[in-house]
Amino acid sequence: MSRGGNGAEPSTPAGNTPLAQAAHLPSVRCPPRMLRMTPARRILLPAIALVLATASTAHPQDKTDGRELAIRPNPKATWDASLRDVEKVLRSAASELWQYFPERRLEPILVEPKGGPIVLFRRGPKGEYRVRLNTGSTYWCQYAFQFAHEFCHILCRYTEDEKSNKWFEESLCELASLFVLRRMAETWKTDPPYPNWKDYAKHLKEYADKRIADTTFPPDGALATWYRENEAALRKNSTDRDKNRVVAGVLLPMFEEHPQHWEAVTWLNTAASKEPRSFEQYLADWHNHCPSRHKAFVRQVAAKFDVRLQTD
Repeated sequence: MSRGGNGAEPSTPAGNTPLAQAAHLPSVRCPPRMLRMTPARRILLPAIALVLATASTAHPQDKTDGRELAIRPNPKATWDASLRDVEKVLRSAASELWQYFPERRLEPILVEPKGGPIVLFRRGPKGEYRVRLNTGSTYWCQYAFQFAHEFCHILCRYTEDEKSNKWFEESLCELASLFVLRRMAETWKTDPPYPNWKDYAKHLKEYADKRIADTTFPPDGALATWYRENEAALRKNSTDRDKNRVVAGVLLPMFEEHPQHWEAVTWLNTAASKEPRSFEQYLADWHNHCPSRHKAFVRQVAAKFDVRLQTD
């Protein structure tokens, strides 16, 4: 499986931020008088316990409308960070995309801190997705950036088909990383995983914006001309991150303005082929398999490359 974004952490590591100390909610202890069980309390306390248990596992940031997204960092791996905090960051990153896939259901995602970034083709024993990052400690920007990329591959229903157009999926996944970090920055201003993590929101945006600033884009966003000049190189090396980021940066405003169309990537690999296809045919196959609510958006994406797709 192709590698995800694995750039260096910004100059200010998480160890110098309020997140350096693990943030946990204080434990709640019952006063002694609550220990005497009256008949009414015997009835009420189990119900109260059920409500509290539900509240402790749910978080408004998940934005899944009741659909459980199971993300499981390996508890036996060396994270050099609180496993609870790691899971919250990964869930926060995933939620910024997952909310736009109301009809999808996914098998659990097993996550390792090293050996990637990559999502493996070989699933776990129960069909789980297996994601490996290349991070650790409290570098939360790096966690979010890498996991968003690999999560996007999962949403694209990645396959082992012919690779000549795989650069486009890689570019969408690089786009997902930028999109997620910028959205997380807004979410964390008001609804961070812990209240004292609000100040870290600006670092999330800075991480994404630095990658955009370090990218050389074609004049006036002329992606079609740039693509024609770089087509051979892209088809040969799908994971050239500098080139992936050019495509991602040009398309980013479209996805930020109309994020509901993230769902369209569900059908990106529906017509997977073992034989080489032109990029035009690849986009046409994507368009033809998309539901009608996404077809106009796919045509707009194709138009950025000067590819004109026929309407139904």
